[in-house]
Amino acid sequence: MAERTRASAVIEAPPEQVMAVIADLTAYPEWVDSMAAVEVLTTSADGRPDLVRMSLRHPLISESYTVRYSWAEDEVSWHLVEGEKLTAMDGSYQLRPRGAGTEVTYSLSVDLTLPLLGMLRRKAEKTIVDGALKGLGRRVASKSGS
Repeated sequence: MAERTRASAVIEAPPEQVMAVIADLTAYPEWVDSMAAVEVLTTSADGRPDLVRMSLRHPLISESYTVRYSWAEDEVSWHLVEGEKLTAMDGSYQLRPRGAGTEVTYSLSVDLTLPLLGMLRRKAEKTIVDGALKGLGRRVASKSGS
């Protein structure tokens, strides 16, 4: 697996509020720029999404793929189960309390069947990670009334 792209942001809300927005996967197309559609295929025993089909529409790649999620109190991670152009995808959100807010670290690594220069792949990862963190912050603020 290739090196991961990571970025962090502080969101002015407690970790449980941030995690609630992250766990609402079907709402992702409303706040994740590149996400066109999300379908939860299965849920875990605690009712959280487990197996999920997603459609990504990014300027460098459009793809429908399936990922499996793993949930913990302060982290959610996912890995690719099936994709057409994607051969691997590993990502996570890690949450850490920081004052009255939450530091969120998003980590993402993808591999493609397409011949895409490493520099372009990393740029695509960076735009996805940065856009997701900004969108997450806006979404949490709108849900908390801030």
